[in-house]
Amino acid sequence: MELSVLVLGGLVIVLASVVQSTMGLGLMLVAAPVVTLLDPSLMPGGMLVLGMALPVLTVIHEWQHVNWSQAGWLTGARAVTTPLGVLLLGWLSARAIGAVVGVVVLVAVALTAWKLRVATSRRNLVIAGAIAGISGTAASIGGPPAAVVLQHEPGPRLRATLGAFFVVGSMVSLGALAIGGELTAHQLAYGAVWLPALAIGFAVAVPLQKRLNGPRLRQAVLTLAAVSSVVVILRSVL
Repeated sequence: MELSVLVLGGLVIVLASVVQSTMGLGLMLVAAPVVTLLDPSLMPGGMLVLGMALPVLTVIHEWQHVNWSQAGWLTGARAVTTPLGVLLLGWLSARAIGAVVGVVVLVAVALTAWKLRVATSRRNLVIAGAIAGISGTAASIGGPPAAVVLQHEPGPRLRATLGAFFVVGSMVSLGALAIGGELTAHQLAYGAVWLPALAIGFAVAVPLQKRLNGPRLRQAVLTLAAVSSVVVILRSVL
């Protein structure tokens, strides 16, 4: 293991963990681009290990706020389309897939900003979960579609429901990558070594959670989703 990759990656993972633990998403969006720059071979498996571990802490902390019906529809749809994500990873680059997902999420955020309410309906949950199954497996970016659909939920419910979705979804994606021969011991090792950084970020974020709720949380979630989409698109075309 390279010390520079471990240290720099660990620092950004602390920051990304704080972001996700307060807003419900952000681990992959903040950390994945940096980890990709440090060592592309760590993607997507290394980040998916962390993407499974952090939501476990969230669900344990706020388990009573999980909307299991919403999480179930999101997760079920993700499980169905995850194999397609593995296939696309073999056919297309993660950049190409990320660009498409970025455009889709950016359009959804723009429509929402124009006062078009995205209802938390079964149909929208299934669509969001299906997109996440492809993008989360192929490019480690599965949170924004689900976050857009759940944006009107209270802070604790948003974080806890996304957490439940991420736990199961990451497990499904990791399993699919392993079966498809795309998961390496190198990725698993780095993911495991970065777990303490993840825990530190979560501990820092817990006291901040009550300060970010309601309209302020919704605005922060949409802003993060939009910025991350632009970054993914630019990274894919440049």
